[in-house]
Amino acid sequence: MSIHVKSNVDWVGIKDWETEYFHGTEYKMGRGTSYNSYLIREEKTVLIDTVDHQFSEQFIAQLEQEIDLNQIDYIITQHAEHDHAGALSALMAKIPNTPIYCTEAGVNSIIGHHHNPDWNFRTIKTGDTLDIGNGKALVFVEMKMLHWPDSMATYLTEDNILFSNDAFGQHYCDEHLFNDEMNQQELFEECQRYFSNILTPFAPLVKAKIEEVLSLGVPIDMIATSHGCIWRTHATQIVEKYYEWSQAYQEDHITVVYDSMSGNTRMIADALAQGIRQASPNTSIKIFNVSRHDKNVILANIFRSKGILVGSSTMNNVMMPKIAGLIEEMHGLRFADKTAAAFGSSGWTGGAVTRIDGRLKEAGFNTLEPMHVHWKPDNNALKSCVEFGQKFAQNWQTETNVEHTQTVVEQQHPNDCTCMICTVCNWVYNPTLGEPNQQVAPNTLWKDVPETFLCPECHLGKDVFVEFEG
Repeated sequence: MSIHVKSNVDWVGIKDWETEYFHGTEYKMGRGTSYNSYLIREEKTVLIDTVDHQFSEQFIAQLEQEIDLNQIDYIITQHAEHDHAGALSALMAKIPNTPIYCTEAGVNSIIGHHHNPDWNFRTIKTGDTLDIGNGKALVFVEMKMLHWPDSMATYLTEDNILFSNDAFGQHYCDEHLFNDEMNQQELFEECQRYFSNILTPFAPLVKAKIEEVLSLGVPIDMIATSHGCIWRTHATQIVEKYYEWSQAYQEDHITVVYDSMSGNTRMIADALAQGIRQASPNTSIKIFNVSRHDKNVILANIFRSKGILVGSSTMNNVMMPKIAGLIEEMHGLRFADKTAAAFGSSGWTGGAVTRIDGRLKEAGFNTLEPMHVHWKPDNNALKSCVEFGQKFAQNWQTETNVEHTQTVVEQQHPNDCTCMICTVCNWVYNPTLGEPNQQVAPNTLWKDVPETFLCPECHLGKDVFVEFEG
């Protein structure tokens, strides 16, 4: 069943009330999701995206009730992942010569997923337009690494609709389609959960891409996402939120997360939270047992936090596996400008606390001295834990850590440096050193680095680098 969006634009997607997970089992969806596909009927008929592959048959059947498939002039594939382009093979089996508009990286991704290199691909770049008649055109914008290399967005002139792909969406299935019809608290919870768990690693790119789109000066009356709602009332409110979230976002919030074998580390967590409350009554605190709580809710809370305390019992001289897995995800999400400390209990060696502290440093957190308790904490140990929590909360009453971090950066990169930094993984290209593994000699300026250069860490190209502003 289609839903009218605006003028000659209809939603022809699928609502999935039952799905629980995305990216394997890495992202738990408590409220389902939608796969948004859009049909534009001007002088030319355009289909923007399809749906998840498991709904291919249903999608095609519903689309055939709307239109003779042979009347579709163009297919726009903004992203090749299966929840966007999963029904593409079934559709192309019926209309095999229809042009598919996508990015150059999109061609590779689509072929990789569907194994049909002979499809009629038309590659686009930012600023390219496609006339669809009646005085309207589609304007394409590359959205590389938001959140795949092939990602792009599409703008419909005159109707002023931005088909934003994954940006500004959320895994949220509702009987309504438009933002003003939905429960606002649930909607923004899911928006932040989506950003924090999926887009956080690319936050610098989000900021840069929003600035690029806004610089075009085009009016945006609607934002039609690939998942969740269509933003039609104060549509750019979600753009403002994304811009805020993309800049080392934090609230007056502290997250305490732990795993415990026999309850001792839980006792420490409770005492730490008590100390935080005493020292900073207005700071909100959330405590999670990683084995009992939704991991994605935990990560969303860490995203909101200015401070994080991570604890574990010691098992086999290392941290417990679920804490280790959580820290690995924290590392991958590359949270910015957050302070953390390790804590935990042990029977004899206490190896978990040391390893947590080391991994938090590797993940880019500003770390404070860890808290370790032998055996079950007695009253004196619990008093020490309360005091530790107080000191942790008081950390934001001084700028010591920030000043220290800035001093180190300035020492490594003087103000007149010409370094470039990867906005995805933060690897820094220093012209003085070059990159010998790619035959880039020392003292090679960035403008002279070959266009084939790839970031040694994330393997993306030169276009994701910006000037280092240490």
